[in-house]
Amino acid sequence: MNPLDQAARTARAGQETAEASAQVIARRLAIMGEALADPLRADHAELGRMGTEKVEALTASAGALAAGALDLADQGRRIADREGLEASAHLARLSQTDSLAGAAALQAAWGMGVWSRALADGWNLGGALLKTQAEALSPIHSAAVANARRLKP
Repeated sequence: MNPLDQAARTARAGQETAEASAQVIARRLAIMGEALADPLRADHAELGRMGTEKVEALTASAGALAAGALDLADQGRRIADREGLEASAHLARLSQTDSLAGAAALQAAWGMGVWSRALADGWNLGGALLKTQAEALSPIHSAAVANARRLKP
C-alpha cells in the first residue's frame, strides 16, 4: 500500500478509536454508577470485561509493535550488509583505477548510488513504520469500535 494511503487510513482509524473510546467510557461510567447505586442489579458481565479486554487489546498491540521492531531491525541489518559490500566493491574498483579522472568518475558514481539507495531505503523504512503503527493500533481500534457498537443505547 502507498505510504500516504497507509498514513491516511491509520489517521482515520485513530480518529475512530478516539470517538469510540469516548462513547465507551461515557457508557461504562454510567454502568459503574448504576452498579454503585444498586450492586445486585449491576451489569457484572460488562464490569468484568472492562479490564480483560484492555489487557487482550494491549497485548496484541504490543505483539504487533515487537514484530514491527524486529522487521525494522532486520531491514536495517540488510541495508548495512548491502552497503558494506557496496563499499568494499567500490574500494576494489577504486584501487584498480589508473587515473585521477577514473577515480573521480568512480567516486561520483558510488556517491550517486549511495544517495539513491538511501532515498529508496528511507521510503521503505517509512512505509514499514507506518505499517507497524497501523498493526499496533488495529487491536485497540477493533475493541473500541466493537464496544461502542455493543454499548450503544
